[in-house]
Amino acid sequence: MITTRREFLDRLAASGIVLAGLPAALGALPETLGAEEPIAAADEWDIKWPAKLNGKIRAVYDVPEIDSGYGVWRASIWANQYAETHKVPVSTTSTAVVLRHNGIMLAMQQAFWDKYDVGKMKDVMHPMTGQMTNRNPALLTAADGLPEPFASFAIPNFIKNGGVVLACHLALQLDVAAHIQKTDGVSPEEATKQARAMLIPGVILQPSGVYAAILAQAAGGAQYVHSN
Repeated sequence: MITTRREFLDRLAASGIVLAGLPAALGALPETLGAEEPIAAADEWDIKWPAKLNGKIRAVYDVPEIDSGYGVWRASIWANQYAETHKVPVSTTSTAVVLRHNGIMLAMQQAFWDKYDVGKMKDVMHPMTGQMTNRNPALLTAADGLPEPFASFAIPNFIKNGGVVLACHLALQLDVAAHIQKTDGVSPEEATKQARAMLIPGVILQPSGVYAAILAQAAGGAQYVHSN
């Protein structure tokens, strides 16, 4: 069973897979990872979310690292700046955030961070104090010492205000589910089930973060921004 991102990438490279073969490879991925539960069929994924990107100006922020939550903040900051500079309503803009690679941890509820001590595991720093924290920085509010407007940039507020948050299923399996499986000694399918259940409400799971970013551009007309 492959349990680390490095092992997965090494196996992928050794197999001689090229870009043209990726769809077939992704279909076989769960078995490669040792999971008995297959990735959902195409018609089981939510692919209607691009319709929510209905502002005149649209952006998709690719967030592959935790980075104290700054990637999530940037997704809100730009819209406010655009509205202020061009003297238009914030509703003129639409934003999607893709949480992938190490950034998948930002998609997890605080209960997951508490149970598995994510802050220590990932060396997470509080965005204002620069000190180690076990709080998910994408969930911090004024109660955590954040001044406005940053206190209103937490993922729940971002979603409430019309933002779209997308999570990478590959990263969820490779980082989150793999850690649950190793720590709790549960089966791969149970670990994946628990990982999905601990996503922040409103976060939309996608086959991969790269897929989500491409769909945001192709179907949602969003401009791509690499946030780290």
